[in-house]
Amino acid sequence: MATLRISGRFNGPPDSGNGGYVAGLLAEQCDEETVTVILRSRPPLETPLDVRDGRLYDGDTLIAESIGGELERDAPRPVPFAEAVAASDTYVSIEMFASCFVCGSGRTDGLRIEPGRVGENRVAASWIPDDTVPLRPALLWAAMDCPGGWSLPGMLDRPALLGSMTATVHGLPQVGERCVVVGEYHGEQGRKCFASTAVYGVDERLLGQAEQVWIRLT
Repeated sequence: MATLRISGRFNGPPDSGNGGYVAGLLAEQCDEETVTVILRSRPPLETPLDVRDGRLYDGDTLIAESIGGELERDAPRPVPFAEAVAASDTYVSIEMFASCFVCGSGRTDGLRIEPGRVGENRVAASWIPDDTVPLRPALLWAAMDCPGGWSLPGMLDRPALLGSMTATVHGLPQVGERCVVVGEYHGEQGRKCFASTAVYGVDERLLGQAEQVWIRLT
């Protein structure tokens, strides 16, 4: 039985782990190339969490569960780096996400992946990884998290949290590599919203792709 601990640096909403990063940590425990992770409860920070049979527990509370997954869509098309930089300049967030490790504009030690619109249902953001965090698959899962949410229409008025994520990591970026993250909205059913994301490195090298279900809070 493995034990995971989510460092306080890797929060999403205040006082809980970033959904993509937590899902990626659990996916790293699997042998499958493509993994689906379903988030069941908010992941606590700085707490020993047990991994048992592909499930993540805080004591008796189920935090997340993983199974072998399958991607149903092609990865969102790449966007030129300069266009992604310009899109990031238009990024507008809300207070509940300001401290998010991935997209939080109030963080100096986060990824600062700040998506802006590049089409009706598409967003993009620039990302240059630094050497303060190990470049591992879980970090790619984190990078692919928030852009999916920001592709949803009305995210500022009706925010959503990640419910599940299916992802494949094809490769890892280099420190200082000019990367682009793209998110694409695919519709919704009730409070469930569907999106896909991709991370591209230099020369449009596909590093990872994901499909997500987001849950509106209201």
